[in-house]
Amino acid sequence: MMAIDMKAGRMKVVYTFLLLFGPALFLILIATRGCQHKFKELDDYGVAKKYAFKDVFGKVHDADDYKGNIVVLTTLQEKCPDSCAVSFWHLDQILYQQIRKNNRKKMKQVRLISFATDGKGNPISDLSTLHKQMLDRVEGYDPKIWILAKGSSKEIYDFKRNGQSLLQKGENYFGGQAYQELMLLLDKQNHLRMVLSGKTEGMIRRMREHVALLQKQYDKGNK
Repeated sequence: MMAIDMKAGRMKVVYTFLLLFGPALFLILIATRGCQHKFKELDDYGVAKKYAFKDVFGKVHDADDYKGNIVVLTTLQEKCPDSCAVSFWHLDQILYQQIRKNNRKKMKQVRLISFATDGKGNPISDLSTLHKQMLDRVEGYDPKIWILAKGSSKEIYDFKRNGQSLLQKGENYFGGQAYQELMLLLDKQNHLRMVLSGKTEGMIRRMREHVALLQKQYDKGNK
């Protein structure tokens, strides 16, 4: 019965994604599977909510500090970073390591910002334990590239399109809050360009592809 409920929850998330971003996903799929000369730009869903947070060193940051950077925004949970809202291992291996290894070249303006929550969507007051886990588990962990954030993250995900909101609730979602499972791709002007689930390897790989597509868009002189 629990397996059926979890499957139903995942289907609900997929259905919401299709309503919000279905046309864009379809176009991107065509673009990434087509010939190189058939370049397709990522859709622009408008300005995202401005975020603000403190990092593990107590320094205050906001969205303006990352203007000029491509940002992938997620959540992380201290008690179970490996298996809670997002797949930590795949986020590290597929996305972070790619950013780190190419930081001086293609991905020098890409940042990964993870808001630490208590599992129910509430910000935690101390990032030190999660920071130690990152140092122990993440090869070449650089807190300036993968930034741990202390602050409220829920309002950042308060984005609506086609009558649907990313702020879905339900027992089938981690901590009852669907947004904790999502990754947001923000461009250099803090515009929302893509939303994907962070729970599976496939979706994290797709996010990496979208980051590369957005970089290519900038390389061509498009904003």
